[in-house]
Amino acid sequence: MYAVIRSGGKQYRVTPGDVIRVERGADGARNEIEFSDVLAVSSEAGHIGKPPADARVLGQVVERGRADKILVFHYKRKKQYKKIAGHRQPFTAVRITEIAFDGQKFTAPELASRQEQPKQTEAAQQVREEIPTAEAKPTKAAAKKKPAARRPAAKKAAPKKKK
Repeated sequence: MYAVIRSGGKQYRVTPGDVIRVERGADGARNEIEFSDVLAVSSEAGHIGKPPADARVLGQVVERGRADKILVFHYKRKKQYKKIAGHRQPFTAVRITEIAFDGQKFTAPELASRQEQPKQTEAAQQVREEIPTAEAKPTKAAAKKKPAARRPAAKKAAPKKKK
């Protein structure tokens, strides 16, 4: 079961549980986004077609950020013209949680929640405090520099011949 949605001028093929990066999405309530612009939906029987008007895809915001920097370089040869600019496109990472159409709902499995690590016992903390720490080592900047390697002596030019 998958759907094709349109967001930010791009089309995405999504299934429940997928994580997609869309252009900076609208802020939804409780970090949920609804994609109502569904272009196609496939059913489990293998049929794909235009979805009904009530088809929708729900997603949950996972992350907001900016993509890697893209350098824009303009150059004109023989004219001494160079111009460089950087650009970082903002994005929203969305996990698709549900695809609904014709009264059917296909939901993603729940993510396993992170289990808290058990706190250390008092005995383990005391042992950790009793272990002596190593003294600070001198930093590399304070270390002596090695003398530079000497270059071999340059060859002398041959004497000029007399006529």
